[in-house]
Amino acid sequence: MRQDRSGQGEAPSFAELYTPKLVTVLREGYGAAQLRADAVAGLTVAIVALPLSMAIAIASGATPAQGLITAIVGGFLVSALGGSRFQIGGPAGAFIVLVSATVAAHGMDGLILATFLSGLMLAAVGFLRLGTFIKFIPFPVTVGFTAGIAVIILASQIGEFLGLTLAAEPAALLEKIPALWAARATATPEAVGIALATVGVILALRRWRPHWPGLLIAVTGAAVAAAMLDLPVQTIGTRFGGIPSGLPVPGLPEVSLDKVLAVLPSAVSFTLLGAIESLLSAVVADGMTGRRHRSNCELVAQGVANVGSALFGGFCVTGTIARTATNVRSGAHGPVSGMLHALFLLVFMLAAAPLAAFIPLAALAGVLAVVAWNMVERHAIAILLRSGWGEATVLAATFLLTIFRDLTEAIVVGFALGSVLFIHRMSRATEIASEAPLVAQDEADMARPRPAYGADAAADRDVVVYRITGALFFGATASIGSVLDRIQDGHRALILDFSAVPFLDSTGAHMIEALAHKARKRGTTLWLTGARRDIRRALLTHGLTRPLARYAATVDDAVAACRGEEVA
Repeated sequence: MRQDRSGQGEAPSFAELYTPKLVTVLREGYGAAQLRADAVAGLTVAIVALPLSMAIAIASGATPAQGLITAIVGGFLVSALGGSRFQIGGPAGAFIVLVSATVAAHGMDGLILATFLSGLMLAAVGFLRLGTFIKFIPFPVTVGFTAGIAVIILASQIGEFLGLTLAAEPAALLEKIPALWAARATATPEAVGIALATVGVILALRRWRPHWPGLLIAVTGAAVAAAMLDLPVQTIGTRFGGIPSGLPVPGLPEVSLDKVLAVLPSAVSFTLLGAIESLLSAVVADGMTGRRHRSNCELVAQGVANVGSALFGGFCVTGTIARTATNVRSGAHGPVSGMLHALFLLVFMLAAAPLAAFIPLAALAGVLAVVAWNMVERHAIAILLRSGWGEATVLAATFLLTIFRDLTEAIVVGFALGSVLFIHRMSRATEIASEAPLVAQDEADMARPRPAYGADAAADRDVVVYRITGALFFGATASIGSVLDRIQDGHRALILDFSAVPFLDSTGAHMIEALAHKARKRGTTLWLTGARRDIRRALLTHGLTRPLARYAATVDDAVAACRGEEVA
């Protein structure tokens, strides 16, 4: 760590920002006990990731093999290069909507190219150190788009859940529902039975045997039942012909400028959602373990993982909250568990690929139905709805736009609404007062101690004292400026106390500059007191220098100077 130029803090070096957590863990000392813990955790996560990766891929319009490739290549690189000790990377349910829309619009080659471009963008975002800004996404936005994605995932699985026969299933929800209703007569009881049994087994094991691999047990049981009873249901084998028993040769599809420009909006959406999802997952892991992740290093690793996934024919990689939490709860020591989880998945592809052909698609639909239900943060939604109209509006707008419009548009609009709500509340929190006498706040409630105003100073007819409390920014300048504009002529001095102002932007400084010019025309001396170094610098930059304005450390100093001028 290094001191910054102002001497007020420490700026981390490049190595401190971008050293993977794997290197940190190995430096701390890594032995057989740590390897054993990581192996157990990695195997546990792989058991969870195996059916989930295939289910997410199928729901996204890709093949189950692509889901496994994404989990293997992307998961290995995220853990090896990432800034979190416990992050598990792979295909995520949050991407189903975007991936399926990209496949429908640009084909599989377009999806792979968009994933590759997204990887480059994520790495650039990390190297530009923009990862810390992701935390400014309002909580109602993340809850709203997560719930919206859950609804879309559930809607996308209704066809497989019921075993419907559809010529073409529309992507848009408003078009999908009528199409599903029109095909209701084609529902097969066998598919419904398998899907319901899968959901039932998962929920039952989660309640009575929470440490058992419920997803794998449910999917395996469904595959055995479908094969032994010769049930007339769609399986991975009948739909996709099974999965390959190894990784393909790396390479990119044909690239052209027109193709790049066509998939660029999808790549931007992948980047935005990938950054949010991965850093949220890392924050969850930090909360469970007390550790701290390196956000920009994590984004660079996510970028490399997406590039690697695209080279092997996979699609979007991101940090996954459910698998990361499973990794932590399974006793992982560090990133090696995530790397081993990827290797265990690779072993499955090499040794047991033919068995995957018997997995019913209805069973995978049941898995995703449970995933979608778990994605809805019901407790958080209830709290936000009780918090007031502002949070409820942001939540509802993000949720509805996610379902009926576009995920990127939902995040942008939700962020904008959240920002306007914040500005409105901050502007109301900024106050100006000129009572006589002015009584200072208790020092325990203030960031910086400020001496109390004297009653005689505040009541001086020739000297008017105003105290500004709160951030003086563009949202508050209108109300503050209207008060200051009412100052009457005839005052010898106007004192503005900035000791309770934590932040001043250019709009606020410009307003003070205009006030200074107006005061000078009236023959009133403007004194600025208690300004912090950065606020004083901003004021000076806007031309508030002598003779336009004068500075003093305290109000008492300014009043004493004014009275000295009066006596002279």
